[in-house]
Parts: sequence; structure tokens; C-alpha cells
Amino acid sequence: MTAIRVAVIDDWQRAAHQVADWSNLAARAEIKFIHRHYGADAEQDAVRDLKDFDILLLTRERSRFSASLIDHLPRLKMLSLTGTRAPNVDQEACTRRGIICTFTTGGHSPAPAAEMSLALLLAAARKIPAGDAAIRAGKFQEGIPPGINLEGRTLGIVGLGRIGIYMARYAQAIGMKIIAWSPNLTPEKARAAGAEHVEKDELFAQADAVTIHLVLGPRSRGLVGAAELKRMKKGAILVNTSRGPIVDEKALIGALREGRIFAALDVYDTEPLPPDNPFRDLPNTVLTPHVGFTTVEGLGDFYTRAIGNILAFLDGHPTNVANPDALAR
Repeated sequence: MTAIRVAVIDDWQRAAHQVADWSNLAARAEIKFIHRHYGADAEQDAVRDLKDFDILLLTRERSRFSASLIDHLPRLKMLSLTGTRAPNVDQEACTRRGIICTFTTGGHSPAPAAEMSLALLLAAARKIPAGDAAIRAGKFQEGIPPGINLEGRTLGIVGLGRIGIYMARYAQAIGMKIIAWSPNLTPEKARAAGAEHVEKDELFAQADAVTIHLVLGPRSRGLVGAAELKRMKKGAILVNTSRGPIVDEKALIGALREGRIFAALDVYDTEPLPPDNPFRDLPNTVLTPHVGFTTVEGLGDFYTRAIGNILAFLDGHPTNVANPDALAR
């Protein structure tokens, strides 16, 4: 009997095997860790590397699984996905093939993403990357402009959901005034989180720093554009740890080149960030490589739940199924 083969892909940080217990799965299947993702331009590589696997464990939205790719993976029976959304996976194609897709629902804390947002805000406000670079270059304070106090300043939160509420708590702790807006936010919900509900235009005009915590979708794609960026105060900070396309990248690059604002970014339109992307050369930025959720605890929770979904599938009782119609096939 052919052994079940499981590929764990998208493991950019080479951390998957360290943050979760794989022993129960290893006792029942052959596991291979693959430290890369497969973008839209890498379908041939994906077919070559993955065609002999029965189960694939994917991390969030890194790899793209089109209908064409799925049709060229003859042994594929299951996609175990971390997170609760899979915009890069053609689930209809999976359903037609009877391939089960599962999510890791519930349990994970908003803290990793919120803490990353706070870290980026502090790094931007106090010029931490510039200070670190100066020390490593043998310099000291020369050439580094003074930072700003966040205490007493205004934080605008775009998207006061689970992560946004955590961010509001952190901002309260350092003495910031909090204003908030999202398409469905009410004044009552804002007050419950310690924030004042304002309209979107008002938020961008009043805030000394804006932090984005929305889910990417048709309503939020490009929601922060040239008009919103133009309303921001000179020297204001824009923090984005949600998804790159929520902010119009071209408009943001333009605002940064004018020197009007500062951006602290963990997410981008194209990931990994291309070598020639202008963000890399703009001095008024703090850039991190989409690591907002990749703490030991955050990744550990995702992988543990994804492993559990695979074990349930192997037991013949799939759980957390995203495409239940596939079960009938």
C-alpha cells in the first residue's frame, strides 16, 4: 500500500517543524517541508514538486492554486489551509475533483497582528530603523531626526474589529486619543472600545497616525487612495499590517516621495516584495516582510489546527471543511 504523502509548503521562515508537534501525523504519513511558495508564475514548478503528494498544507494566502494547477495534481485529496480565507485557491475546482479543503477556524488570538502594528508605529515614531542602521555603520545620533511622542496624539483606527480593538487598548495604555471608522461601525461599538466614531475623511484629517485593520475584499480594495493620503497631516504615520491592496500602492508611493507622510508596512500588493519595488528605496518607511502573524504562538496554533484537520481527514471524519459539497464526491 502506498504511504500517504503530505507536503507542507509556504514555510518561508523554516519554522513549521519547530512550532508544532508533528509526531502523530508523522506516524501515519510521510511529511516533507518545502520552504517556498508557488505564485501564479510558478505552476510548472508546483506540478513538478507536488504531483506525488496526497495532502498539501498551505499557509494563508501565499501560494496560488488555480483550476489548471489542481487538475495537474493527480494524487491530491486534501488541502489543509491555515486561516479562514483562501482567495488564492480555486475551491470550485477542488470540489469538482472531490478534494477537501479545510480551514483553521477559531482559537487564534488577535494579539500577534496587533502587537506588530504597535511595534511598527513605535518604530516609525522613534526612528528605530534609522538608529539601528547608524549604530551598525559606526555612527551615533548624527543624521537621525528626533522622533515624536505618541502620548497625547491621535490614533485613527480603520477597522475596529478584533485586531483593531486590541490596538485601541494598546493606544490607550500609552495615552493616545483614539478615533475610528469602518463601513459598519456604530458610535456605540466605538465607545465600547474606548474610541470616538468619526467619518472616514475626518479620521484621515485628524489622526497623527492611522492603522488599518480591515479584511481585504471588494469593498476594501483600494479604500485608502490618493484622496485619503492627501488629507493626512504632514508627518503623519500610516501603518498597514492587514493586506497591501487595501491601500492604493501607486498613490502611497507618490505621497511618500513627496515626503508628506511616513509609512510602516508589513504587507504589499505583491509578496514577496519585488527587488525593484520603490518602497525599498524610500527613507520615510519602516518595512517588514509580512510577519505580523508569524509568532511562535501564532504559527504554532495555525499548524496545530491544520495538523488536526489532516488527522481527522485520515480518520474519515473531516472537520472544518470549507467546501462541504466535495464530501459527496
